[in-house]
Order: sequence, then structure tokens, then C-alpha cells
Amino acid sequence: VLVISADLPFAQSRFCQVEGIRDVVPLSTFRSSFARDYGLELVDSVLSGLTTRAIIVIDEKDRIVYSELVDELTDEPDYESALAAMREMD
Repeated sequence: VLVISADLPFAQSRFCQVEGIRDVVPLSTFRSSFARDYGLELVDSVLSGLTTRAIIVIDEKDRIVYSELVDELTDEPDYESALAAMREMD
């Protein structure tokens, strides 16, 4: 599981440690075009340049098998549906 956000890598690592999150790879969009490339960059708000919340499940052949872009930044995505899509890949 890759967790990608605009936070800097040291902040992500600290968050994962404090929250006891394991078995994920935290990655940062800092100095990258990831948000723009995947259509996740916020452009028309005070949070311009940051990323919206989304889940993208990509299989071993680089095919997107599940994606969700939340309606509101404060909304949580449907984690169970993403996990179900991952289970179906097995």
C-alpha cells in the first residue's frame, strides 16, 4: 500500500509511527507532478497545489481496477470497496 500526500516525508513517517501504521509506504508529492498527472491537484481553492482525497487501486499490469475521488475534502473514501477490489486481484 502506497500512501501519497503533499506532506513532507519526515512528517509522514512521524504520523505513521505515532498512529501505529505499518505495512504502508508513505510517499510525498513534494517536488513532483503526481497530483497533476493523476488529476488530483486542487486548483481553485485556498488549498491550491495540494491533493484531494482519493483511492486508486492499480493491479500488477498497471491497470486501474478501482478509483474514488471524494466529493468533499473532509469526506473519507470508501476504504471497504477499495479493499474488496484489492482482494479480487488475488
